[in-house]
Parts: sequence; structure tokens; C-alpha cells
Amino acid sequence: MFDDSLQPIPAPTGLFTDDAQVARCVWCRATPFYQHYHDQEWGFPVGSDTRLFEKICLEGFQAGLSWLTILNKREAFRAAFAGFDMDKVAAFDEADEKRLVLDAGIVRHRGKIVSTINNAKRAQALRQEFGSLAAYFWRYEPEPGTRPSQITRQTLTGVTTSPESIALSKDLRKRGWSFVGPTTMYAFMQAMGLVNDHLEGCNARARAAQAREVFEIPK
Repeated sequence: MFDDSLQPIPAPTGLFTDDAQVARCVWCRATPFYQHYHDQEWGFPVGSDTRLFEKICLEGFQAGLSWLTILNKREAFRAAFAGFDMDKVAAFDEADEKRLVLDAGIVRHRGKIVSTINNAKRAQALRQEFGSLAAYFWRYEPEPGTRPSQITRQTLTGVTTSPESIALSKDLRKRGWSFVGPTTMYAFMQAMGLVNDHLEGCNARARAAQAREVFEIPK
């Protein structure tokens, strides 16, 4: 789920405008870097296994933290975890665990580090079964008719899960994944474009929708 906890100025519409009068979801207001992530990545459909694996891992690291904290450390995470190449991460050993726990550039939470290595092995199994991570994850895209007709701040207030994120979480846990709770999975689905939760009036909403129209779901 998006995080607007850093925003000190109330925004009833859920939007803010910059000096150029570009309207954006208020949760990205904190920094230009965050706004770029909002404008170019969040909510746009992703079919890359590497990016999907990276995001699900980083969502796990976010637990208890803000996404901006993780985003600011993303390059350090990429360096530490071999660019989130699932095969390389799956081969990490005890020495790598110790290295990562000492890496000040990332979140040094042993449980989350061990989880990421475990999840890489589980990701390999998913790829073998479904052909790609993308083919697996996009099975959980909601049917359009089940989504609200208007995505407003009021619509999303209190929405931290969905039937699809609950089902995805349940299936991944059954397959041995960890740090993949329903709320974490809904945030993953928002970020990877399985749902478009840019608010009505946000400059990125229509662009994300257009990207989805031409996106081919991996088979």
C-alpha cells in the first residue's frame, strides 16, 4: 500500500500539485526522487522476472519501515543481492548471510536476509512450474469488474488487502515463501501494475492504464 505518513499537509483529495501544476498522489510528495518513482514505476505493469523478484523481496524488507526508506537503499540492495538475479541469490551461503548482516547500506535484519535467500529458491521452483515468475504473478490480476469504478482517496482508505492478495499470499506461503503476507502482497500488486491505484486526477493514472492496455500478460 502507498505510504503518505510523511506528508504533514492534509490533502483531502489525496493529490498535490508541484510548481508546474502537475498533480500526483500525495504519498510521493516527500522528495523529487520519490516523485520520479511514482511517475515512472509505481502502478505500471511489469513482466520482468528480475524486477518482480526484486520488488517482492524489497516489500519484505519494508515491513515495519516506509517504502521511501527502502527506495533510498535500493541501489545498495541491488549490489548486495547480485542485482536480484534469483539464481545467484539462491546460491548464497552462510558466508553471504554474514556479509549481508554487516552491510550498512541495506536493512540488516537477519530474518529478512535469510527469507530473501529462501524465497529465491522458491522463485526458481515457480519459474520451473509456470515458465516465469511473471506468468505466475499475473494470474492474480483482479477481474476489471471487481475493481472500484473510481479510484479516490476515500475508495482506498483502509484498503490494505484484496481477495487476490490474500489468495496470492496463501499460495506463496504454501509453497514455502516468507514475508509475503496479504498486505505486503497488495503493495506488491500496486507497485507492479496488477492494479492501478493511482488516484483519479493523478497525472500518472492514465499513462499507467495505457501501459496496461498494450501490456501482454506472460503465458
